[in-house]
Amino acid sequence: MLNLSKIKAITLDLDDTLWPVWPTIARAEVVLQDWLALHAPQTAQLCANAEVKKGIRTEVNQRHVDKAHDLSFLKREAIRESLMRAGDAPHLAEPAFEVFFAARQDVTLYEGVEQALARLAARYPLVGLSNGNADVFRTAAGPYFKAALSARQLGVAKPDARIFHAAAAELNLPADAVLHLGDDATTDVWGALNAGMQTAWVNTQGHDWPHPSAQPLTVRHLAELCDHLLA
Repeated sequence: MLNLSKIKAITLDLDDTLWPVWPTIARAEVVLQDWLALHAPQTAQLCANAEVKKGIRTEVNQRHVDKAHDLSFLKREAIRESLMRAGDAPHLAEPAFEVFFAARQDVTLYEGVEQALARLAARYPLVGLSNGNADVFRTAAGPYFKAALSARQLGVAKPDARIFHAAAAELNLPADAVLHLGDDATTDVWGALNAGMQTAWVNTQGHDWPHPSAQPLTVRHLAELCDHLLA
């Protein structure tokens, strides 16, 4: 159960908590492919083969295991590797990635999320806390956030307790005064609990709770959580 009197701030996961991530990524990949067709046509042809593209990404990820927390780095290097294999100029990796990255921020919030964020932000400071490379301030959710921290910035990813403690330090609060919300039962909920935070599971997909510990407060939508916090 939540200790409502203790909660002074809220941290929120972004992808699949505030918006569905895979449709966003799919659209960004189309934008990137269109850009490559104009500026690096041999690479566009290479990347049109989904298996080849997947293999390049896997190889780059294995080559840079120390960068597993930095999805932007890995994506940029996968583009660079694709350019080199296709015989196009590798320096095009930077502008190509920027095209992809801009499109990656073109998210579609789940219905009712913006209104829920407005309600929560009126009472609590909100901080984004993500393993991904979304920039919340370039999305429609941005105006409601005080700050955002990512695995790329901190060098560690959820469920590592250090990323949660960094968020609490950003807020100048003890961990148990912060409520963390997220869709992933392990990286978000279990990780935040182990870091000493209060948690709620925003279970948008209707998954089963996978851990032996008691299931925390679970909602299907951020608006539903507002009814618990702001009643």
